[in-house]
Amino acid sequence: MYDCTKNYINGEWLSSGAENLHDIINPATEESIGQVAYGTADDVDAAVAAARTAFEEFSQWTVAHRLE
Repeated sequence: MYDCTKNYINGEWLSSGAENLHDIINPATEESIGQVAYGTADDVDAAVAAARTAFEEFSQWTVAHRLE
């Protein structure tokens, strides 16, 4: 079964603050193949903060460096 209950934020897999898990349904068999946690407002805030921090450095890279 797939475990999709964490969010990749700032280079780390972090547990979501979401309490409810939702099944991932295989449309061919209609069976659950895993679960996903929907992100919370706090999860989104953490992701946006990490993106803003990363952008400061990334925006200064040359096109060639970005393509690497």
